[in-house]
Amino acid sequence: MTTVSPDQKAVPHPVDEVPPAPRLLILGLQHLFIMYAGAVAVPLIVGPAVGLGAEDIAVLVSADLLVSGIASIIQSVGISKIMGVRLPVVAGATFTVLNPMIIIADQYGGRAGLPYVYGALLVSGVFGLIIAKPFSMVLRFFPPLVTGTVIMMIGLSLIGADIGLIAGDKTGNFTAKVPVLDANGQVVVRNGQIVTAVNPDSGQVSHIVLAAVVILLIVLISRFFEGFIGQTAVLLAIIIGTLIAWPMGLVDFSSVGSAGWFGIAAPFHFGPPKFAAAAIISMCIVVLVTYTESTADMLAVAEMVDRDLTPSDLARGLATDGLSALLAGFMNSFPDTAYAENVGLVSMTGVRSRWVVTVCGVFLVILGLIPKVGAVVASLPGPVIGGAATVMFAMVTAVGIQTLHKVTFGGPRNHNLLIVAVSLSFGLIPTIQPSFYQHFPADFQVIFGSSITSTVIVVFLLNLVFNHLWPSLPRRRGTVETAVEAGAVVGRPGS
Repeated sequence: MTTVSPDQKAVPHPVDEVPPAPRLLILGLQHLFIMYAGAVAVPLIVGPAVGLGAEDIAVLVSADLLVSGIASIIQSVGISKIMGVRLPVVAGATFTVLNPMIIIADQYGGRAGLPYVYGALLVSGVFGLIIAKPFSMVLRFFPPLVTGTVIMMIGLSLIGADIGLIAGDKTGNFTAKVPVLDANGQVVVRNGQIVTAVNPDSGQVSHIVLAAVVILLIVLISRFFEGFIGQTAVLLAIIIGTLIAWPMGLVDFSSVGSAGWFGIAAPFHFGPPKFAAAAIISMCIVVLVTYTESTADMLAVAEMVDRDLTPSDLARGLATDGLSALLAGFMNSFPDTAYAENVGLVSMTGVRSRWVVTVCGVFLVILGLIPKVGAVVASLPGPVIGGAATVMFAMVTAVGIQTLHKVTFGGPRNHNLLIVAVSLSFGLIPTIQPSFYQHFPADFQVIFGSSITSTVIVVFLLNLVFNHLWPSLPRRRGTVETAVEAGAVVGRPGS
């Protein structure tokens, strides 16, 4: 019989371990670099789309980073039994909010319509806090069939977001063709069609090769180094890639000098919040979709770090997402979700400590409060960040495939393969052809114009219909086949 001394400390779970300070800082910085491009992409897309100038866009970026940092710290550290999933989950602005925000703002006059956007976010944040607990109780409706399909689509839909960083033109947009202008600067039109030519600034070989070098470095470092060096493969690849990009003229820190040392936007920068029913409904839908996305990511992370995710844990994590929407309404920011690229990083590195994410959150808060530091990170070369982020997005897709591996696809009455196929077909439509639904009503575009949103809705409903409300009836009752098919419907992977 083994006796344990009363003063002997129990070995903490890897999720709760606190690495040494230098290691903690470097691993936290790696999480920051991976998620930064995605985090700032949302304000950089929304700003110009609603007619904002450079100063207003800078306000959006700073507020976005600040709220992301606060949400990440809460998710990893937790607040009593109220908030925080207490897993290595990084929170960042959700891409689901892009279409609704732009549509609402444009409907009410562009910049002048932003008070309606942030008024809707305030209400949706309260809505999110209220439904966090009830939403977590339906965890049984998110088996591997649903979460795996959603996670895979998250990765597939986000891979294209880095094309502009890798092979884009000087503005960061990948435009293979540009209109031809005549001597007077007018667009040339022939037979009713705009004449286009190859954009010389897009798809430059040197930029694509640089991104490929970064990807190759990640592969080589991960393959030939173990321990701490292997775990920081992404960060090391970004640093080496930046050094390579320097003589190529792709590193420009000129904006750092003009950036301020401290700055935070006042609440309601765009005016007092205004409220419209349609805008509120749209944002509440965004919260529901965000909750589904975060649920899939949290389940994936929990499995990676070997910790059970209880409904109470999930409720605290979702409540943090709801709080981020509420803060976004006050601070001119965006609602947050669990970031898929950082889920991929956890899978690749095997680093399970939630305190690493806490450090990342602290860095995000610093970036949000000190524009000069944010300018340094923003000056990193696009092909370098794009190459690293592409690997992380693809890793998310691989995690989704790994999750689907637990699903039962065989059997004469099993419809799971059809459910995955139909869900992916709907989800890939807006990724392949963004204007596919352009003639549909605006509310329909808000929902099905997002790959993630459409996939979530379709896979959830099909799983509900085929495996819960209308399960396949066995051919012969009282047989082994009957028991197996019934078990596949209730409580087993794939149900």
